[in-house]
Amino acid sequence: MHSPCGASRALNWAAVVLAGLSWRVAAADAKAAPPMEPSKSLPVPGAVFSVAGHTAFLIAPTNMEAGRATPWVWYAPTLSGLPGPEEAWMINKFLEAGMAVAGVDVGESFGSPAGRAIFTSLYEELVRRGFSKRPCLLARSRGGLMLYNWAVEHPASVAAIAGIYPVCDPSSYPGIEGACAAYGMTSQQFADALPQHNPVSRVAALAKAQVPIYHIHGDCDTLVPLDRNSAALAEAYRRAGGKEMQLVVIQGQGHNMWEGWFKSQELVAFVIAHGKARQ
Repeated sequence: MHSPCGASRALNWAAVVLAGLSWRVAAADAKAAPPMEPSKSLPVPGAVFSVAGHTAFLIAPTNMEAGRATPWVWYAPTLSGLPGPEEAWMINKFLEAGMAVAGVDVGESFGSPAGRAIFTSLYEELVRRGFSKRPCLLARSRGGLMLYNWAVEHPASVAAIAGIYPVCDPSSYPGIEGACAAYGMTSQQFADALPQHNPVSRVAALAKAQVPIYHIHGDCDTLVPLDRNSAALAEAYRRAGGKEMQLVVIQGQGHNMWEGWFKSQELVAFVIAHGKARQ
């Protein structure tokens, strides 16, 4: 008679062999499968690609000049659904002027060092592709934290900055508790380190380089209050010797989808003038 224990050992060994074969097949399939291409819905047709493992986009004009670096607008935040359809008018105006529009999704980084590093990867990739070394930055809402914290560390690489109700102080929005995790800190650690990550506290570098700035912000904005964000940054910029900041306060408007934010002739003219001149 066969020993029950022996039969059990044989069955166990067969299971191990089968598991090993299944693992090898799965591994081979995984190795053979091509990596998934990044995808993103854009309001205007453009290219979607990967930068440092993150989804990026580039909407290029058809009238790029041969032998000359193409000027570009750097948009943030590039989250799901952004840039949105409401920004198509602006994007088309930039394209007509020969300017590209690009961005990279760094998630809810709130201007953290990790997000800044990915921004640097996008910048280097675009320059490698023949785009200008001095893009014009366009910050919408919390994109302000992302772009400003990169800009203050690279002022010579910025032609100008435009903002649509941009967040300029993370203690205002999303607040210390809301932002600290993106920085890998406790709320107390982030509060202590805030001057190192707060654009309002760091804007002197842009003032010294005389980087032109243009913001539009509503006086009824309760989510990103005017006084703690655009107005505070404007005051810090001027106090540091900056002479080229214009803050346009829109009466009766808040943090909303009012058409005027996205069809501002003045903002578009500012971006085009400075983005194309400061190459």
